[in-house]
Amino acid sequence: MYRYDEFDQDFVHARVAEFSDQVQRRLAGEITEDQFRPLRLMNGVYLQLHAYMLRIAVPYGTLNSRQLRMLGHIARRYDKGYGHFTTRQNIQFNWPALSDIPAILADLASVEMHAIQTSGNCIRNVTADHFAGAAADEVADPRPYAEILRQWSSVHPEFSFLPRKFKIAVTGAERDRAAIQTHDIGLHLKKNAAGELGFAVYVGGGQGRTPMVAKKIRDFLPEADLLSYCTAILRVYNLYGRRDNKYKARIKILVHETGVEEITRQIEAEWQELKDAELKLPEADIQAINAYFAPPALTARPEGDDAVKQARLDSKSFSEWLDQNVVTHRHPDYAAVTISLKGIGEVPGDASDSQMEAVADIAEKYGFDELRVSHEQNLILPHVARADLKKVYDALVEIGLATANSNLISDIISCPGLDYCALATARSIPIAQEISQRFASLERQREIGELKLKISGCINACGHHHVGHIGILGVEKKGSELYQVTLGGSADENTSVGEIIGRGFSSEEITDAIEQIVDTYLGLRLSPDEHFIDAYRRVGPAPFKEALYAGETKAA
Repeated sequence: MYRYDEFDQDFVHARVAEFSDQVQRRLAGEITEDQFRPLRLMNGVYLQLHAYMLRIAVPYGTLNSRQLRMLGHIARRYDKGYGHFTTRQNIQFNWPALSDIPAILADLASVEMHAIQTSGNCIRNVTADHFAGAAADEVADPRPYAEILRQWSSVHPEFSFLPRKFKIAVTGAERDRAAIQTHDIGLHLKKNAAGELGFAVYVGGGQGRTPMVAKKIRDFLPEADLLSYCTAILRVYNLYGRRDNKYKARIKILVHETGVEEITRQIEAEWQELKDAELKLPEADIQAINAYFAPPALTARPEGDDAVKQARLDSKSFSEWLDQNVVTHRHPDYAAVTISLKGIGEVPGDASDSQMEAVADIAEKYGFDELRVSHEQNLILPHVARADLKKVYDALVEIGLATANSNLISDIISCPGLDYCALATARSIPIAQEISQRFASLERQREIGELKLKISGCINACGHHHVGHIGILGVEKKGSELYQVTLGGSADENTSVGEIIGRGFSSEEITDAIEQIVDTYLGLRLSPDEHFIDAYRRVGPAPFKEALYAGETKAA
């Protein structure tokens, strides 16, 4: 993984010192909250419903054990003993005292971490496939390109005050596990007919109050042109993106209102002025960054097959976890493991200080000291010998993180909602907890099969409800919380925005409604192999509307 050079370290330490002075001035009353707001946002500090919140960057979701231990230390010393992993592959602490944040940032700097550009109208954390460098279906590791983009975008003088926040994601496989079509820029790493690496480029995706799927504007961009082409996109956006209305300021609105053909023409024209200049990536620089992401020395461990077979016979729960949370690695003797942060009845994405430290120990002992944060709010061990899978499982059981529910209905993405967020209009966490408890039976979950359920507590869609197979949006109506349901969303290579199917449900009704939707699906699918999203696309919303609202229609 990438390690800070001297410039990185000096810059982060200088930023800590600068922000420490700004905090002291705020605490002393020398500057107002309005004056302090843009300063704190540049350093990932939000003022939430009850307290300040600190969002820490985890570039392309990659961590080592030393960094995860530091996050555990911060949770214990400065917060309430836990952290919340987000859909941007970052981590948030919800309860730090403002006076402690400079010390937190100093601790982070000591392990090559920071909170810069995790908020504000700038280029946010660049995200990537959480199985990058390990996935068997990968063309190339997307993380070196995410790191190149990180270095280019960090405090970029031209793009530090954009019309609105800006998000980039990179994937390196045909199976999109980075949700690139929901981003302002989505990059699909691929090879052309000559075997050269490059990118399909998507622009104008996003969620929020106006969800849109990104449009492909280039089928193949040579890798050397990555920075010049992204610069061209950002320049067009920076010039023409709206600044008079924050709800219409994202690039998705510009693409929609300008038209794909015209916006592409403008980007290409801007790029012609840039593509042969200093932004062209030299092969030597690409290789230098690639060297940081060289895979670990994966020695042959052929005993793994026999060990796994025997462990399956000895433990049903291990066998279920193996089937659900372990995926194929590019090396036949290894696997990638999803550590679910979605225990039944627990808060999605949360991990305690002791759990973080224990997972760091597991990664150090069995995972080549490497971890990932997924955009689905789980942790990943990308390189585990199959011979060690039972030991990893047993260690996860001890800390309560061995739930075998990856990609099942209880593997819920949820924003913090009204329990924390000042923008939220409804609670998300209690709804997620109640639904996971309703579907607590692993046997029932596995019968249902792959189903992405996502919950947001307001229209800003931080819980990605628009692209859930089942999406839930909490809204406020006449002083009460109401939950609107969408069906048919998806955030993979076939990205789609879910369709609102009818009136919302109260907090007392919503779990029953979800169960009704699931039961309807089970009754109409053609076989156990037909996933929910495929069945929905085949039959459309009508059977689900009928099941949910038939009584009301007849009464009317």
